[in-house]
Amino acid sequence: QLQLVESGGGLVQPGGSLKLSCEASGSTLAYYAIAWFRQAPGKEREGVSFSGRSDGSTFYANSVKDRFTISRDDAKNMMYLQMNSLKPEDTAVYYCAAEPDGEGGTWWYRWGRASTYGYWGQGTQVTVSS
Repeated sequence: QLQLVESGGGLVQPGGSLKLSCEASGSTLAYYAIAWFRQAPGKEREGVSFSGRSDGSTFYANSVKDRFTISRDDAKNMMYLQMNSLKPEDTAVYYCAAEPDGEGGTWWYRWGRASTYGYWGQGTQVTVSS
């Protein structure tokens, strides 16, 4: 059973950077598609970024494109989200998520849906404020 634990959240000033980490255990992350989501108070959980295993695809929400970068180190069972040029509207609890990714998996239409993923971390708070 895959387990995920996020770290790296905190308080940062607008324009600053943070790098979130997500450590996987209980299974090999290399067999999974991975994603980062976020949820602000009173809002739905939204997909931020995705990295597929079977086809190597990568997707970003328009709101974070060119500012955030998803990466993975399957040898270390780790995934990351580098966040640059942070804005107050990026304030949210950030979650890592994973779902088994078999050969031929198609993700472009479903990567941003929370219901796609069966494995979730507990979340880490990111606050962007001066």
